[in-house]
Amino acid sequence: MSVVILVISIFNVEFYTVAPSIPCSRLALIGKIIHPQQVIHSVVHAIMGMLVAWCAAVITKGRFQFLALPCTASESLDAVVSYVCLNEYHLFFLLFGAFVGYSYSLLYLVNNMNYLPFPVIQQYKYLRFRRSLPQLVKHSCVESLYLVRNFCIAYYFFGYIPRAWISTTMDLRTDDKIHPLDNLAGLLDLSLFYHTWLCGVFLLIPWYIAWLLFKIYATEFLALQDLMLLSQYSPVRRQEVFSLSQPGGHPHNWTAISRECLNLLSDLTQKLIIHQEAAATNGRIKQPSPGEINKSLNFPAGAAVIEEMAFQAHRSNVLPRTHMPSLVKSLSPLKTSTASDLGSSFGSPFTSPALNRKPGILDLNSPWHGSVQSPHIMRRGPKLWTSSSDLQTNGSYPSSFPMVSVARVGHEAEQPSFMYTWLQNKQEQIRSFLSKRVLVMYFFSKNPEASIQAVFSDAQMHIWALEGLSHLVAASFTEDQFGVVQTTLPAILNTLLTLQEVVDKHFKLPHVSSKPPRISGSLVDTSYKTLRFGLRASLRTAIYRITTTFGEHLNAVQVSTEHKKRLQQFLEFKE
Repeated sequence: MSVVILVISIFNVEFYTVAPSIPCSRLALIGKIIHPQQVIHSVVHAIMGMLVAWCAAVITKGRFQFLALPCTASESLDAVVSYVCLNEYHLFFLLFGAFVGYSYSLLYLVNNMNYLPFPVIQQYKYLRFRRSLPQLVKHSCVESLYLVRNFCIAYYFFGYIPRAWISTTMDLRTDDKIHPLDNLAGLLDLSLFYHTWLCGVFLLIPWYIAWLLFKIYATEFLALQDLMLLSQYSPVRRQEVFSLSQPGGHPHNWTAISRECLNLLSDLTQKLIIHQEAAATNGRIKQPSPGEINKSLNFPAGAAVIEEMAFQAHRSNVLPRTHMPSLVKSLSPLKTSTASDLGSSFGSPFTSPALNRKPGILDLNSPWHGSVQSPHIMRRGPKLWTSSSDLQTNGSYPSSFPMVSVARVGHEAEQPSFMYTWLQNKQEQIRSFLSKRVLVMYFFSKNPEASIQAVFSDAQMHIWALEGLSHLVAASFTEDQFGVVQTTLPAILNTLLTLQEVVDKHFKLPHVSSKPPRISGSLVDTSYKTLRFGLRASLRTAIYRITTTFGEHLNAVQVSTEHKKRLQQFLEFKE
């Protein structure tokens, strides 16, 4: 048993995550089940379950103890040689252990049991374990009951296969005087049912205890959670955040913290924008014609360049790049999102092109194009000349603008190659053909609720970032002696208000519920299904925390006109 618990604990350590992986379609779920890592996980758990069932059979003794027993004496006078027969009760125990182990592994994947939810209120480890222990025992007993039922049904139809294979391999006979267990007479044995159920409880309780203890020890204070708590309850540590470095007098602590928080919130804004673009077009993005691309590129170049240079020079002198509003930041390249960020929605022939492109590329036909709130950005065209290397080295946009490259890009867009056009047409034809097949659509069609949950799967760290940042900004009103927060207050307000606008638009999309679902009191945590509602509440609370602290002083902060109107609504408690 110690070896089994050690192996199970190793798998808990190797497979844990803080952002659940939510398959958006049945095909994605099947792909997760047959993934090599999951196959290894299932096979090892089945072997460990068989080992635990063997231990339970040995402890039970009686007719369950050995796999081979002497056959019942025959009445025939010729039967002078004793034969060894297969003990099907012991085989039934072993197969049930393997079945429970595989079912545990499958539920571990489907229910995202590797996800580590962090408690709202920190408690001592012993108190958390004691509170969860009765629920753990109840859950194990009920689950074992369901597993016994399912295994009996499976053994009734397929039990003869392993029995015949074991008998042939080990040269064991079948005792004709004992009822086989793959019929109703054998399965309706109350003693067998009770001992099998007890074996399942004996297997599940230690495994769930190991899983629970790992969760309790792994969900201790993390960086963002610690930031949220220190910003709310520790004035001494807040002074360290607001302090200046010596020598030099630079607010390195505040700059590093605010940069990380704003980067997180901006990345979430980007992901929501991409999801909304795909939902607004029903998963299809209109391909721009060469004339439309050429027209979009023929903007007043001189005025745009002059305004761009003036605006960026002003921004680079006041704020670093990471403090730009999130929708302004959408013009610059970001980190490439992984497939799990959008719930394994990539790779499907029916996946929206809006989800398959990189977040840093601006779509000319996007409903977000030109909708940025800043008046400086409204009059600018797409910055096709921006490079990621310039952003990383200078922290701002380059001062020189190669307009020749813009003209070249527009000229190339006017004449797409024949091969590109042919491939696009073939792709559309194949997609249209497959979309009319019911069986194909059954596997490829996405669950709207799962897709929404996948977008907000890692929203917990964004909630902590919102809480910590807003508490620090509110505390700076009375504790910031050097005014380090005032330099980044416009960027913080722009980021929060832009995210608020994007979140509000998200909840207005079709198939998006405005009320959180009811959480069952099960041992398996499902709080990740309501993270979007927690994010919306935390975002609104964070903005109210800042507006109620600063009050009318926020009218002096330089933000766009739309954001000023939104701030005024928060100041008047109309949001």
